[in-house]
Amino acid sequence: MRTRRAARWSALAGLLGLVAIAVVLARLADALVLTLGLAVPAAAPWLEPLGAPVTREAFAYAAAGGAVEADLYRPRHPRGALLLVHGLSPAGRRHADLVRLARLLAQRGQAVLVPHFAGLAAFRLSGHEVEEVRAGLRALRALHPSVGVAGFSFGAGPALLAAVDEPAVRVVGCFGGYAHLRRVIGFVTTGEHAFDGRRYVVRQEEYNRWKLLALLVGFVQDDGDRQRLAAVTRARLDDPAADTAALESGLGPEGRAILALVRNRRAEAVEPLLAALPPGAQAALDRLSPAGAVARLGARLLVAHGVDDPSIPFTESLRLAAEAGDRARLAILGGFHHTGPGERWPALGRLGDAVRLLRLGDDLLATDGLGAART
Repeated sequence: MRTRRAARWSALAGLLGLVAIAVVLARLADALVLTLGLAVPAAAPWLEPLGAPVTREAFAYAAAGGAVEADLYRPRHPRGALLLVHGLSPAGRRHADLVRLARLLAQRGQAVLVPHFAGLAAFRLSGHEVEEVRAGLRALRALHPSVGVAGFSFGAGPALLAAVDEPAVRVVGCFGGYAHLRRVIGFVTTGEHAFDGRRYVVRQEEYNRWKLLALLVGFVQDDGDRQRLAAVTRARLDDPAADTAALESGLGPEGRAILALVRNRRAEAVEPLLAALPPGAQAALDRLSPAGAVARLGARLLVAHGVDDPSIPFTESLRLAAEAGDRARLAILGGFHHTGPGERWPALGRLGDAVRLLRLGDDLLATDGLGAART
């Protein structure tokens, strides 16, 4: 009797083991297809037949500031759910790379919600995005109990802040994100950044300087200065070399302080110029920096950053991973520019990046938030 019972238990254990192996292999296959789609954008249409059928539906949910429009990418049988937070992009939820990623994830069995954040689409970061992300996560939980969130570029900060103290969130992804906005400002204006005693200097793009101004305009309290700086921003984003002297001549102290910071090119001047900002602007920069909140994050943190990112330095992701400790998986990618593949990508670097992306993709798709590759 005992022998037969032991044999039955042994057979059952063996069957469960085979099922577990099959599940892991299936997810690794999904992660491999996801990696190919991310690393080689042109391959995405060829990979589509390998995934589940997906529908894109109009979706809206309520937040404190009003209804948020979104796209929901829904597979027939979702195994999990993810919310994607776009960065500073006029296209917002319809940015081509984000649409491609959403479809790839949905074809791998994830219900993917992509809201349109009006502030980020207008190159603004006001803090309202945090509540909009949090409300989106609540709406997503009605579709599936296992939810995650991934933010890109300046959308990664709100994604992280919204996930803090949210026990239902299993995984948080940050691609090209930031830890401290003050350090990002120093990088954008001077090209310098540092971490753990190592200093890096890169040549900055002038366009990023005016994107930074657009980001700071919302923190200006004086109505006249805010309108004038908004006009300067529009002119400079259209043409970084535009003559905006007439617009700048009417600026008051608050507007001049913001513009002096944006125009600065000396690393030693960054801190004094930040200290000269209005108290409200300084408080907003600190409030929207997720570094201090990472320690309270209960979810698994996946962090990826391109080493040649000209908008946000990769050292910001090193900081995020360091503060999260063993709950973080970090991938610094040699072939990625900001949030996508660069033009020059050596074969060996491509292989190394692919392995790192594969492990991240596996973690992102794992419904338990742990991932088979967690070692």
